[in-house]
Amino acid sequence: MLGKKPFLRSLFPCALLVVFLLLLWSGGIQAAEEEQKPERLITMAVEYPGIEIPAGKDVSMDIIFHNKGRSDETVDVWIAEKPKEWEAKIKTYRFTVTGVHVPSGSNKSITFEAKPVDEEKIQPGDYEFRIAAQTRDGEFKMAETIKVKVTEKEKEETKKSKGLTLSTTYPVLRGPTDGTFEFSVEVDSDLDKDAVVDLFAEGPKDWTINFKPAYESKYISSLQIKANQSKTVSVEVKPSFLAQAGEYPIKMRASTEDAEAEIDLTVILTGTYKLEAGTPNGLLSLQTKPGKPANISVYVKNTGSAVNHNIKFLSFKPENWKVEFKPEKIEALKPGELKQVEVTITPDEDALIGDYSVSVEVQGEKSSKTLEFRTTVKASAAWGWIGVAIIVGVTGGLTGLFRKLGRR
Repeated sequence: MLGKKPFLRSLFPCALLVVFLLLLWSGGIQAAEEEQKPERLITMAVEYPGIEIPAGKDVSMDIIFHNKGRSDETVDVWIAEKPKEWEAKIKTYRFTVTGVHVPSGSNKSITFEAKPVDEEKIQPGDYEFRIAAQTRDGEFKMAETIKVKVTEKEKEETKKSKGLTLSTTYPVLRGPTDGTFEFSVEVDSDLDKDAVVDLFAEGPKDWTINFKPAYESKYISSLQIKANQSKTVSVEVKPSFLAQAGEYPIKMRASTEDAEAEIDLTVILTGTYKLEAGTPNGLLSLQTKPGKPANISVYVKNTGSAVNHNIKFLSFKPENWKVEFKPEKIEALKPGELKQVEVTITPDEDALIGDYSVSVEVQGEKSSKTLEFRTTVKASAAWGWIGVAIIVGVTGGLTGLFRKLGRR
C-alpha cells in the first residue's frame, strides 16, 4: 500500500499533461476548421419548396439563411413574384421582415405566409412564389421558388371535423381598448397518429393576434399533439389603439394534413374613458371684488374612445363663496367632442383683499379632471371714494385748525 502512493503522485502530472495536450489538439482542430471557412458564404433555402394544399387554405413555412463564412452578414429579403390572387408577406412572430442579420456560423429563420385574397375565387391549379434576397453590398444574390398546388376544396371538406376540435370556456371577453385579451383554447385531437397543428387567426385590421403555449410567454404558429391527446393554447389579442367601443369577431383556425377545426371568439371593447379640461387661453387666474361675480370659460373634451355620460362639476371654494356652472352638467360627450362651460365665481361680500384658490373638478364616467383657479380679490371702487373723502375731510380740518391757531 505504501508503495502505491509515490506511483499515484507521479501519475497525476502525467494526467494533467495529457488533458492539456488534448485541449491544445482540439483547439488546433477548431482553428484549422475556422481557417478552412471562406471569408464570406451565405445561402438561403425554403423549408418546403413544393407543397399541395386544399383550396382556401393558407401557406406558412420557414425561410432559412445559413452563414457558412467567417463574417457576419446582413441580408435584404423580399417577395419578388407572387400570383395576383394571393396576399403574401415575410415576417417574424411580431414584425414584417425586410432584412435579416445572420452571425457567422449561424442559421436564421423567418416565416413566409401567403393566403388567398378571396378564398371563394381560388381555383385548383399551380401557383408560384419567388423569394429573393441579397447582401447589402450586392455580393451574394439568392432566390428560391415555392410551388403551391391547390386541390379541389371538396377534398378538404371530407377532412373537416374528422378528428380535431377547438373549445373554450370563455369565448367572449370584455374590456377597455388599451387592454390585452387572452383566450384559453383547448385543441383536442382524436386522430390515431401524432400531428403538427398549424394555427391561424383572423381579426380586425391593425389588431395584433398571437398564439402562446399555456403558461409560457413565447409566441408560436404551430404545435405538436400526440395521438388522441389535447393541448391548451392561449390566444393573445391586442386591439388597435384607434378601435372604437363595440363588438369585434375573431376567428381561430387549426389544421393538420388530415383535419381542420374553427372556433369563433369575440372581444367587446368598452372603450377608454379619458377627459381633458382647461381654458381656451391656458390661463387659470381671474380677478374680482368682494360680492362681485367673475366669469371664466372652461372647455371639456373627451379624449377617450368611449362616450362619456353624465359629466358633473364640483367646486372646492372658501367659505361663503359661490361657484356656478352653465350648463350644470353634460349629458353625454362623444369621443373627440368638445363642449364649453361657463364658470361664475362670486366671493363673499366680506372677503378680504388677497389671493384665493378655487378648485373645479370635472367628474365624468370612470374619469375626472381637476382645475385650480387663482382668484384675486381686489378692493371695491366704493372704498376708493371713501378713502378720498376721508383724506379731503382730514385736510380741511387741519386747514381750519391752522387758521384758527394763526389768529391767536
